[in-house]
Amino acid sequence: MDMTGDITDRTAFRGFAFALSAYTLWGLTPIYMRAMAHIPAVEIVAFRGLFSVPIAGCILLWLGRTGDLKSAFRQPGTLLILAVTATLISINWGVYTWAVAVGRTVETALGYYINPLVNIVLGALFLGERFNRSQLVAIALAVAAVLLLTVHAGGLPWVSLCLAFSFGMYGYLRKIVPVGPSQGFFIEVVLLSAPCLAVLTIWFPTGENHFMAGNLSDTLLLLAAGPATAIPLILFATGARLLRYSTLGLMQYLAPTIMFVIAVFIFREPFSLVQLAAFCLIWTALAIYSWSTLHEARANATP
Repeated sequence: MDMTGDITDRTAFRGFAFALSAYTLWGLTPIYMRAMAHIPAVEIVAFRGLFSVPIAGCILLWLGRTGDLKSAFRQPGTLLILAVTATLISINWGVYTWAVAVGRTVETALGYYINPLVNIVLGALFLGERFNRSQLVAIALAVAAVLLLTVHAGGLPWVSLCLAFSFGMYGYLRKIVPVGPSQGFFIEVVLLSAPCLAVLTIWFPTGENHFMAGNLSDTLLLLAAGPATAIPLILFATGARLLRYSTLGLMQYLAPTIMFVIAVFIFREPFSLVQLAAFCLIWTALAIYSWSTLHEARANATP
């Protein structure tokens, strides 16, 4: 009996289950955010950062990786990069929260579809990675989609581009910073905790703070901001360790697909023929990119 193959299959299945859970939860997030549409986005982001601190701390204690934090806090360069990533992720959270609240969830889905193509560009610009022919075609199609939406709307689709580039830059910086994913997330939310507290105590006095002065449902929704932020990240990090990178790369399209379905069929957001054409261009670009990724992975696996 081939026990090695059996263990590999079980490991891959566990990794797939963890990643599937993470992307599904991320995809369903618009429903949670829409329930808080009456709460200012800046207040939601503040609670999201603040309530993530104890959860991230508990994760580190559970993993037994608290000792790794000492070296990170002793390196000013590392802390500076993490301060930038904390800023980028808070911008991403804020734009996403606001867009869902005002009925622009379709644009958030487009942003996360564009994100993998942004990653290709960032890899070429900063990591010396080269474009292959398929990737060039995919990027050209994505640019065509953005130009189409720009001409149709009379301005850049800034929500989609902001989400794509803020998360793309976040991913790039987290890739080069010498800190593990759990430790990095903990330091990020710790760095965010001071401005988050300032927002909640100065910007939102007691009478306007929905956590303190709102009804019970508002309090519970804001309390859930921490778990809603941290749990998918934990599931994703676990799945990423157990899955091949190419498999994980293909699964990332699940979240924006769920967002798109929710936006069009549940929220009933308007979806024009021009938007459909732009999405078709992006979907074609992603199909080409995915095929290229799989082809390269198979070629590298061939002895």
